[in-house]
Amino acid sequence: MADKMLPLVYSCSGCSSAAQLANAVALKLDRDGTAEMSCIAGVGGGVAPLVKLAQSGRTIIAIDGCPLACARECLAKQGVVPDHHLLLNELGVRKKMHADFDPADVGYLSGHVTDLLPKSQP
Repeated sequence: MADKMLPLVYSCSGCSSAAQLANAVALKLDRDGTAEMSCIAGVGGGVAPLVKLAQSGRTIIAIDGCPLACARECLAKQGVVPDHHLLLNELGVRKKMHADFDPADVGYLSGHVTDLLPKSQP
């Protein structure tokens, strides 16, 4: 059962290396117990239980790989503004098509997100 006090994390998960890195960072935060990952496709698609969760008032982290900001835009369609929004391109991540991300970047970037959260977070 998910901890209802944890922040929710959403990420883009498109086809580029940057998008897949955003997804990998969100998965790491979820698996580490730093945040609870939820489905951005469901939010953007208007799936009622997922929209309700996004609108629940919990802290929201949105991670996007590039300036298109697809995760942030999916949340906006449901009237949700993330408390923290990371654009990985602003942190030096290059968007590459038909290529994988560097797995070494996952730890650094997940640490960056953790540093944004109040220290009282588990």
